Amino acid sequence: MASVTTDTPIPQSNDPVPRRKISQQAIAPWLFLLPAFIFFATYVLYPIFQSFYISLYEWNGLYSPQYRGVEGSGLTDQACLDLGNRAGREEGCELTGNTVWNAEYVGMENYANLYDDPFFWTSLKNNVIWLVLYFLAIPGGLFIALFLNQKVFGMRLYKSLFFFPFVLSQVVVGLVFSWFMLPGADEGLLNVILGWFNLGPVNILGSNSTATYGIIAAGLWPQTAYCMILYLTGLNAVDPEQIEAARLDGARGPKMLWYVVLPQLWPATFIAIVVTVIGALRSFDLITIMTNGGPGFYNTSVLAFYMYDVALSEFGFRMGYGSAIAVILFLIMMVYIAGFLWKMWRDEKV
Repeated sequence: MASVTTDTPIPQSNDPVPRRKISQQAIAPWLFLLPAFIFFATYVLYPIFQSFYISLYEWNGLYSPQYRGVEGSGLTDQACLDLGNRAGREEGCELTGNTVWNAEYVGMENYANLYDDPFFWTSLKNNVIWLVLYFLAIPGGLFIALFLNQKVFGMRLYKSLFFFPFVLSQVVVGLVFSWFMLPGADEGLLNVILGWFNLGPVNILGSNSTATYGIIAAGLWPQTAYCMILYLTGLNAVDPEQIEAARLDGARGPKMLWYVVLPQLWPATFIAIVVTVIGALRSFDLITIMTNGGPGFYNTSVLAFYMYDVALSEFGFRMGYGSAIAVILFLIMMVYIAGFLWKMWRDEKV
């Protein structure tokens, strides 16, 4: 007699996930992000808004001692406050032990003064030159990365040599190139090499027409190395199957690079462009080391250098005016990067 077996269905558990566990999973990522957000808000967002605020004032960056009227002197507390630093010379005023912010509200006057400032326009023009020529680092880094992305004996040594400029301090780079471009016929290596061909000597950093280009050449050395690192990392992620398929279809050389390799390197290209733009607009240390804004008066200055000079140097202490320059520099950077991000988003959407 055949026995009939029936499968007993296993009851499925429909117990809901405890609400406490769900809330912990939802909150945990934000708790990990909270320290980073606090640092970002404290050291990035707050200084940005503070720069906007200070740019509306005329301020020397210092706080003045606060005075009050001495009882029976005939001078009120407000009268001593209105006297400012001159209150210290009045017998009817005495120190309170506190300080007061002695800034004067001027509205948009600092921005209006920028329009009539020839040194501001010279610095802005030099920033544009930096921005245009600094983009040479991107194709330069790409071609060096393509050259180094080969399985050849000794290639690691070459990679180390090309990587070396990136780890150098900008101050060291500036000093090295300053020595390289020394004006004497037997001093700078550049003029020594030119002398072999009966050329020169040339004074690149001492000429108004060439000094900016000499500094940019020094800046391109480590910037190209940085772009090379980005592209070497990107080349390691290129799909070899697509490369092989393109070869079977007859793609070679420039066509392979343009239609197969470069589209896969787009993330590295995006980072290289953003970092290059930021580096060109905030260039400061190389200018300070190599020319200190000269030759002449602010001939090689850029907005970051001019901002520092008018706000913090011995010739300046105009914090409001320097903050106005910082705001202009920030807006230029944001407009450029935001426009590039929008174009990238539109292209990916299509």
